[in-house]
Parts: sequence; C-alpha cells; structure tokens
Amino acid sequence: MIFEKQYKFYAAHRNETLQDKCSNLHGHRYVVKFHFQVELDGDISTLFGDFDVKVEPWLKQNYDHGMLINRHDSLYESLEMHMERAGESLRLNVFDGPTSVENLCHKLFTEITQMGFRLAKLEVEETDTSVVSYTRQDWVADNRYFGKKTSIAAAASETTAIGS
Repeated sequence: MIFEKQYKFYAAHRNETLQDKCSNLHGHRYVVKFHFQVELDGDISTLFGDFDVKVEPWLKQNYDHGMLINRHDSLYESLEMHMERAGESLRLNVFDGPTSVENLCHKLFTEITQMGFRLAKLEVEETDTSVVSYTRQDWVADNRYFGKKTSIAAAASETTAIGS
C-alpha cells in the first residue's frame, strides 16, 4: 500500500547551465509529496508520524532556508571563500550537477531511501504550476546514468593523477 506525505521547504538555487532567467540566483517554496510503499503487518502497518519524526526534521536541517548549489558552479567557490573569510556558516546543500528539479528529485529519492524508507514515487512542485513526478523506475534509470558519470569522472581523475 502507498502512504502519501507532503512536506514544504524554502530554498534558493540557480541553474548556471541555462541561458535564461533560471541562471540567476532565486528561490522557491518547494512542495514535496513522498509516496511511501508500506507492507501491511498486522492491523496497523505504519503511522504517519513515523515519517514525520525522521523526514520533517531532516528536511528542515538540510534543505529549508538553504541554498541548493552545484559543486562545479563558480559561485560555490566564492561562497566557500566568503564563509571562511567572514566566519559565517551558510546552509549549502551541494549537488554533483545542476540544481535542476530533476536532479533534486534524484537526490531526495536517494536520501529518503538511505533513511530506510521505500518510495514508490515522489512529486516535487517547484512552482504553483510546475510539478515533476519521479518514480522508482526513474530513480533506477538515473542511478545507472549517474553511476556511469561517476565512473567516467573517476577514470579521468585517475588518468590525471597518473600523468602528473
């Protein structure tokens, strides 16, 4: 059976790879609907509070009023230097690629799965009119894609180290 829970968080980001308004720093009120797959075990399999006790504080700590940023974005290095120089701590949620809603879906799906939950799908509403529905099948396919990218990057890094 599927349990659906909705959470909200506010975050800034930019997609520096685009040549439009989204390359500028801006923010969203993200609405995320998690569709948890649960097996019936007795009269009550799961309480909605079982999700809230783990997911809600984790979202608040890692995503809410933070900045989603690509580690390869030139702004990331500037922000790190600023934090070091000013002794300031900014809540940065670092991605290995652009902070697109698609990549956010993959990252959230992975992190929630690592918490021990089984997701059937999740939906991320980036604006009032724009929603991405991301399924377990999407996640499996993206893991293959990201796995290849990681392998290619590791091989390139190894080649660079050997040639140095």
